Amino acid sequence: MIQMGSILQVADNSGAKLVKCIGTIKAAWRHGATIGNQIRVSIREAIPTSKVKPGEVKSAVLVRVKMPVKRPDGSVLRFEHNSVVLINNQGDPIGTRIFGPVARELRALGYLKIVSIAEEVV
Repeated sequence: MIQMGSILQVADNSGAKLVKCIGTIKAAWRHGATIGNQIRVSIREAIPTSKVKPGEVKSAVLVRVKMPVKRPDGSVLRFEHNSVVLINNQGDPIGTRIFGPVARELRALGYLKIVSIAEEVV
């Protein structure tokens, strides 16, 4: 689960590399944020010629978490890294590509653009 202060990797080509969670938009902090929750992040590291700069505050959607997520069919899903995709105010991804797999739960939560440009849906 992702808590305030967690350092996360960025899974898109927006130019940001590392971000820090500073708040939540659509998640309950009681148990922490998980796959599909929107959070507010502060950009910590970015490449020089990127769409975002270090210190900016953006919205992001969690696409991978280390904590196991149990699915209704009984299977358990877990990833190696905690990763996010940066989004704009309308909920569309800032980047044009998403690297690595994303969870199937994003489709049910309405993030169809993220699912459609992802390399792999697990």
